[in-house]
Amino acid sequence: MEASRGEKTICLPFESEAHYEACMRNPEEFRRTLSSLYGRYPELFPARFEAGFVLDGKRFSERQQLSIRRVVLRATGQKFSIRPSFMLPYMTATTEDVEKGLYLRHWNVPYDALSHVFGRPPMFWYRAELALGRPAIVGTTVKAAERLPAHLLADEKHTKLLGQKVYVPTVVGGGCILGATLSEGADAKALLAAYGEFSSEARDLSPDYAPETVCTDGWEPTQSAFKTLFEGICVILCFLHSVLKIAERCVRDQALRSAVLDRAWAVYEAKDRVTFSQRIRRFREWAYTKLPVGSLKEMCLKLCSKRAQFLKAFDHPAAHRTSNAVDRLINHLDRRLFAMRTLHGTPASDRLLIRSVALQWNFHPYGPRLRCDQPLRRSPFHDLNHFEYHPDWLHNLLIASSRGGRRP
Repeated sequence: MEASRGEKTICLPFESEAHYEACMRNPEEFRRTLSSLYGRYPELFPARFEAGFVLDGKRFSERQQLSIRRVVLRATGQKFSIRPSFMLPYMTATTEDVEKGLYLRHWNVPYDALSHVFGRPPMFWYRAELALGRPAIVGTTVKAAERLPAHLLADEKHTKLLGQKVYVPTVVGGGCILGATLSEGADAKALLAAYGEFSSEARDLSPDYAPETVCTDGWEPTQSAFKTLFEGICVILCFLHSVLKIAERCVRDQALRSAVLDRAWAVYEAKDRVTFSQRIRRFREWAYTKLPVGSLKEMCLKLCSKRAQFLKAFDHPAAHRTSNAVDRLINHLDRRLFAMRTLHGTPASDRLLIRSVALQWNFHPYGPRLRCDQPLRRSPFHDLNHFEYHPDWLHNLLIASSRGGRRP
């Protein structure tokens, strides 16, 4: 398949606009800068770049009054454009012009409001946000194969597109959204295709990628999709979902609710397989003898019947045993969709929007309260990779998405 234009563009962090202009005027300075950046960030460049390159002319953007230089790899003959990170893809605007507006989109500020405050038509802001969803999510977010999480979480967000029910299958790992797309169904075939996007992107980065575990709810098509995509993966059943079903059935009796949930969470807090098995047996005996016949008793006994599935987590101490980590990020997506009154475009454009929301989450800067308590943390991307390309979040995202987030 022919590479897209995004995959043929290398986005790099030049020191400043003045430095970039100096490089454009002086070919030797341009070569030295590219060689220096390759030494620091080889993951941004195509394969065989170390074998050398030849400058291959320029193209001039009338819209931005900026020249873009092209290079040809000596080893492969492939041609790549070099774009500075202070310019958006397709030369639509400078990063400085749109950074604040796109940052506010992370907090659900409408396109009309952005147009009123920052100028430009609302459709400009809509298209600028969609453009952020074009790169590969995994390749853009995870910059080294060894950083790919061994323990994942997955769930589907239910929403609507033009009034019709659709789903957003979401994969989370390392505090980042690593997979997000749009699916018209939640059956085995549809979810296999949807989660297959994550699998494909992860194996672009590491062909041998094989996560140890994935934590899901009890939806069988989700579990089946991961077992098909990753041979040998251990599916961990979320304990929280079972507890929530119990809590829903005793909401009116607070004393009974406390008694049941305290016992359920005591089972979860067991430190080893033996203790867990003992506590779940005692919980079953208590529920069987003390609870009246009804849905609450059925849910408690149903939790106990899943003992073998819950025990799998003790074979993988670092695995997620509840879905909290994915639920928090899906809650963010839920707030975004609620503010938009769900989806109203085409499946293709709304898929880009969902992916854009995912990447905005991964690169958004943490707020001052968190940075005050933990000054070394800057963003989910920084937490996962332990570095960043640029202190500005949008520069950082554009640089990380060099070559469409694809790796050699």
